[in-house]
Amino acid sequence: MNLALKSTTALALALTVLGANAAWADMEAARQFLDEHIQRSALTREEQEAEMQWFVDAAQPYQGMEIKVVSETIPVHEFESQVLAPAFTAITGITVTHDLIGEGDVVERLQTQMQSGENIYDAYVNDSDLIGTHWRYQQARSLTDWMAGDGASVTSPTLNLDDFIGLQFTTGPDGELYQLPDQQFANLYWFRYDWFTDPKNMADFEAEFGYPLGVPVNWAAYEDIAKFFTGRDLSHMGVEGEVFGHMDYGKKDPSLGWRFTDAWMSMAGMGDVGEPNGLPVDEWGIRVNEKSQPVGSCVARGGATNDAAAVYAIEKYVEWLDAYAPPAAAGMTFSESGPIPAQGQIAQQMFMYTTFVPSLVEPGIPVMNEDGTPRWRLAPSPHGAYWQEGMKVGYQDVGSWTILNSTPVDRAQAAWLYAQFVTSMTVDVEKSHAGLTFIRESTINHESFTERAPLLGGLVEFYRSPDRVRWSPTGTNVPDYPRLAQLWWQNIGDASSGAKTAQEALDALCEQQEEVLSRLERSGVQGDLGPVLNEEQDPQVWLDEPGAPVPELADERGTPQTIGYDELIQSWQAEPAAN
Repeated sequence: MNLALKSTTALALALTVLGANAAWADMEAARQFLDEHIQRSALTREEQEAEMQWFVDAAQPYQGMEIKVVSETIPVHEFESQVLAPAFTAITGITVTHDLIGEGDVVERLQTQMQSGENIYDAYVNDSDLIGTHWRYQQARSLTDWMAGDGASVTSPTLNLDDFIGLQFTTGPDGELYQLPDQQFANLYWFRYDWFTDPKNMADFEAEFGYPLGVPVNWAAYEDIAKFFTGRDLSHMGVEGEVFGHMDYGKKDPSLGWRFTDAWMSMAGMGDVGEPNGLPVDEWGIRVNEKSQPVGSCVARGGATNDAAAVYAIEKYVEWLDAYAPPAAAGMTFSESGPIPAQGQIAQQMFMYTTFVPSLVEPGIPVMNEDGTPRWRLAPSPHGAYWQEGMKVGYQDVGSWTILNSTPVDRAQAAWLYAQFVTSMTVDVEKSHAGLTFIRESTINHESFTERAPLLGGLVEFYRSPDRVRWSPTGTNVPDYPRLAQLWWQNIGDASSGAKTAQEALDALCEQQEEVLSRLERSGVQGDLGPVLNEEQDPQVWLDEPGAPVPELADERGTPQTIGYDELIQSWQAEPAAN
């Protein structure tokens, strides 16, 4: 049975369970919400009202309760906090405060609650990057067990898990679902389609480099394009001021860590073949054994955090930031750098989180045409010289509802109702139009996104393509995300500032990661799932073995290669996506 039919059948069964002639409770707030805010939905109006009726009924035991939830500050969560949270409160009688804070602060609060047992928040939207942490510590409720046990009475019959596209990222090696996706966005290659298809630019580029200007397939081509556009006179296109061939950020800040753990190293070719994550060595350079226990990070223990591919990844990052990005970029954070391409002076960006797409489609900005179509496009990011077929190709953020064991059952039940409300089929299409972060198959394929696709520069085509499942979050090799993630920005910051060479910074990083792994091993807190470090050996022993870690290549450039954007889109449309 195909997914669409399966979803429809499940919904029909659920509506039968609810009863078509159910006595509506206080549905006035729900109908007002639907009238004012839900113009587009995967459900009919009758189905929407039936789903809202279930929330009204299920919330009865919790009326008057006040709960607190938290997520990072991005457009989709602003929509939840400002539109959906007040609606949920009005419809259910459960007062929900949906706090918006920085991503690093979300992780810090989560870590504090895990360590102290104090119930700071009743539910968190935290990245599925923590799946290895949740699986090993067993401090987050298994939603599989929850929905069959204490959460059964508050689990919607129209939740329709089969419709979610990211559950493989929130499921542990034990087969248990630990998190429910709330929003997803990928990091893709972004470029000025109008500049790349300009006849003069195309002719000048081919004359200089000997191959066509197009979407770069590898880092050698990206580097040539960055060099070509940096400082280029584009007055023949009406572009005034200095332009740059690359955009990035380099401030020593927690967001600098995401820049690398979010698959930059695997895009360069560090780690092993394997999807959604390299095995036995992942994109953090952490090696695990056959029992999924971490055994090392440095080359001397079989890890790859400081091998030649990792060094290459950092060196190229520093080189391009210095040579081809605006000078101010080196002092910017993730959030500060994201809107810069919208100002119209950037030719391309290797690493564009699609959560910034809403800021790139505002009317009247330099990267938009007068008819509302974008002058830019999205495509897969190019890969580095060490990359091999079958390796991870890019990162996908999957912000997911997580309920910790330390949250009292009744508060967890009320929070679970809210989590389902903001991910429900009733609201998800409208929410996705606000944030452009897709979690449901029915939303991606909704006719409103077919109509809007030409205005979003390839985003819809990507999420309807088979490629979408190849972009993945951090996997289960990482045993303690909060402790290990903070090591990355501190050490990479030393490389980006010039305080250390790439090799020195990565040597320090892998040693510090192993210190954390060693402490976890000694403490025994993760039991049979925790680290068991390998003995150190001569690094050459591991370099002589197949796979990661790898020795330095004689040629770290390779032959530059590009592809036409229209050809790429055709390849996406040739085969439907599959979860």
